[in-house]
Amino acid sequence: MTVTKSDKRIAFLGTPDFAVPSFRALISRGYNVVGAFTQPDRPAGRGHHLVKRPVKLEAESAGVPVFQFLKIKSDEGVAQLEELRPDLVVTAAFGQILSQRVLDIPKTGTVNVHASLLPAYRGAAPVNWCLIEGETKAGVTTMMTDKGIDTGDILLQRETDILPEENAGQLLSRLSEIGAALLIETLEKIEDGCCPRTPQDASKASYFPMLKKEMGLIDFAKSPDRIANLVRGLNPWPGAYALLPEGVLKIHKARPVALAHAAKPGEILEASAKKGLVVACCGGTVEILEMQAPNGKPMTARAYLAGKALPTGLVLNEVQP
Repeated sequence: MTVTKSDKRIAFLGTPDFAVPSFRALISRGYNVVGAFTQPDRPAGRGHHLVKRPVKLEAESAGVPVFQFLKIKSDEGVAQLEELRPDLVVTAAFGQILSQRVLDIPKTGTVNVHASLLPAYRGAAPVNWCLIEGETKAGVTTMMTDKGIDTGDILLQRETDILPEENAGQLLSRLSEIGAALLIETLEKIEDGCCPRTPQDASKASYFPMLKKEMGLIDFAKSPDRIANLVRGLNPWPGAYALLPEGVLKIHKARPVALAHAAKPGEILEASAKKGLVVACCGGTVEILEMQAPNGKPMTARAYLAGKALPTGLVLNEVQP
């Protein structure tokens, strides 16, 4: 039997997989979740069929009413949220900026679960940028949302070491579980009247933009570490890639390697099942470990090279018209 933790009415705003553990934690702890707001379903796959968002699927399974608005700050969205009379709003990767009209509705305020150690890495893709920038630690912050972008007062934080070769998808999955536990701890402290609330130090803030597909084109004039970090940070989306004459070479995993050379950035130095796929870059070399050739399937580079050849001396991204 579920024990109700609070009579407070909670509206949950979240969309992707990252938000699901937080929603699930609220339900399993007996919180009174009166509605779930999520982004509209989107077309996917070759047939472009509408696919339900992860939070929508979880909410439907839990019997929680689901509401989807292109913009929750619209008159219709505000009216629906007002109708639910939430005492508290909880957000996790909702994907929309909340207006002051929305923020004024819940009596207790809006608690957000953000996947960075604020004030660092504000914005829509903190985990990706954390890896791209070569950080060794990551974390989750619960905060009171205000009208700014991730600028509200910090409530609680939890830090974790980034694992060797961990990519954005893997790290985000771990942080989603850490965030769910931190959310429950935060709500319990709020209920007990002992939750700290610390204004952010704006002088230590950093903000990074949304990801775009074109960010994935690897610049081999960068260092081996920068390239490997870019690959990690953009896996699984939007993905890092290089250009071959026959099309796009998707790169899912790479690592710096020590190999002396005097070659042009992007030049293939080794390409065999035995030695792997090694490419020259600025100040060193990088080995492509996992890849997807044009019109091919994801596989290790060595497995690909066991059946097909890539010529050494070929310079990636130098595509002939």
